[in-house]
Amino acid sequence: MTRILLALGALIIFGTVNWQIAAKERLRNNGQSVFLELAPVDPRSLMQGDYMALNFVLVREISGSASGRVVLPVRGSGAAILRLDEQRVGRFSRMDDGTALAPGEMRFRFRLRSEEVWLGTNAFFFHEGEEERYRGARFGEFRVNDDGAAMLVDLRDIELRKMLGGPKTNSE
Repeated sequence: MTRILLALGALIIFGTVNWQIAAKERLRNNGQSVFLELAPVDPRSLMQGDYMALNFVLVREISGSASGRVVLPVRGSGAAILRLDEQRVGRFSRMDDGTALAPGEMRFRFRLRSEEVWLGTNAFFFHEGEEERYRGARFGEFRVNDDGAAMLVDLRDIELRKMLGGPKTNSE
């Protein structure tokens, strides 16, 4: 009986993990692109590798809306409504109040962690030696589904181009 329960528990755990992986892959492959302006910092972490700490403008805008007449949820999650420009750059429009989206709007879910707005990440990891490649990053590219679930997939420059290049060599 114990073996059956262990096998059933393992099956549930592995099934849940695989379902979550599949959901993230669907979001990455089928989600709509939206670009959010960021304010990067370039720290290094010896334990984690090279990364860029990210501070999105949207976080400040959502937090700032709470000082007005909109109240953030005490804990858990919420959603902001973004207005998309012709290049799909998302700008904060309002907090989600359940009304239908207007043309050019998108729902973007966030969570609260220790009373701070959390968009799902605050860092972008890259291979050692590629810090020059990402130094000019000005936007985070997210994939977002219809429910507003989002995933950071890349960084872009000021003109929304992919961050190309790599480490410079002495011959350049």
